[in-house]
Amino acid sequence: MTSFALADLQKLLTPHVPLGKSRVETLCLLVLGMISARTVNLTHIAAERPARAKVASTYRRLQRFFQHMILPEDWSVGIVMALIGNPDRWYLCLDRTNWKIGKSDVNVLVLAVVTERYRVPLMWTFLNHSGNSTTQQRIALMRRYLARFNASTVRMFLADREFIGQEWFRFLKDENIPFAIRVKEDHLIVVEGREYSLRSYLSRCKGERGFTATFPAKAGQPALELHFGARRIKGGELLIVACSEPLGGSRILRYYRWRWFIECMFADSKTKGLNLEDTRMKLSQRLSLLIAISAIALAMACHTASKLMGTKYPARKKHGYCSKSWFRTGFDELRRRLKTNETTPIFGTKVAIKKRLRAGVA
Repeated sequence: MTSFALADLQKLLTPHVPLGKSRVETLCLLVLGMISARTVNLTHIAAERPARAKVASTYRRLQRFFQHMILPEDWSVGIVMALIGNPDRWYLCLDRTNWKIGKSDVNVLVLAVVTERYRVPLMWTFLNHSGNSTTQQRIALMRRYLARFNASTVRMFLADREFIGQEWFRFLKDENIPFAIRVKEDHLIVVEGREYSLRSYLSRCKGERGFTATFPAKAGQPALELHFGARRIKGGELLIVACSEPLGGSRILRYYRWRWFIECMFADSKTKGLNLEDTRMKLSQRLSLLIAISAIALAMACHTASKLMGTKYPARKKHGYCSKSWFRTGFDELRRRLKTNETTPIFGTKVAIKKRLRAGVA
């Protein structure tokens, strides 16, 4: 890591964080250090500092940053937007990631933004229990998103089958957020006045199928009409996706394919990139700060890939998949730049998304 790279990043971060010069320098050291060292472990990051200071001294400086730093909720959103710009509309993906630190469980509900060129966590909340999130926790997270962005910025909201429930679906519809969410096979529906389980209704489904059905009314809640896309996948299991928009079944399923990118993002944050699980921090406040810093690092990698590739796309191999993802393309380039003495700015003032594709933030 070079002093020039630290100064370059400091210019980018200073307008977005309410910190003094010394704290901003420490933040830059953390972001670039975890990219260069490919880990969030503070001992390894401290060894990346380009100065005569002892590693032990730098390590203590990084520890103090996490011990004493209190930043506003969602403070990293402005920095992420400065790096990737604001596309006209994007896919929002909701999922949960969890791991263990000793005997302690870390359970995080993450809302990520996805486009063709990047996937990056935008907002998240720590769950103080194991297992799935509650409807109220999901709604609270979405309200934080709507406080910063218009609902019109969401091209499609995507989630797996653990994020279901009529109250949740109705909230999304009331807020005009289009969604495509996988549902369970045993979910009850009403079609032409008759009640079925999805499994029995689709018992003869072999290819792709689209249909419209209603979730039965529950106590205090009216019936909810949704559109569905379904098909058989490996092992004979049914993939059934509920959608708020009147689209064909094949189109609903194509939209749902974008949900997989949040799984790729978790891999980028962990074993394929920053090794987030290397941390020994257990307090949710410190872990939230760490995830925010890793979100900036992910956005930087995508920004660098877009600048490097321009209008091109990564080369594809014979099997059809890219030889390198957008994240890995930018990540490798960033690591190369950080280990050389190049003085060309890494970031600059231009964002990765072309101006005509950008939209304002509410």
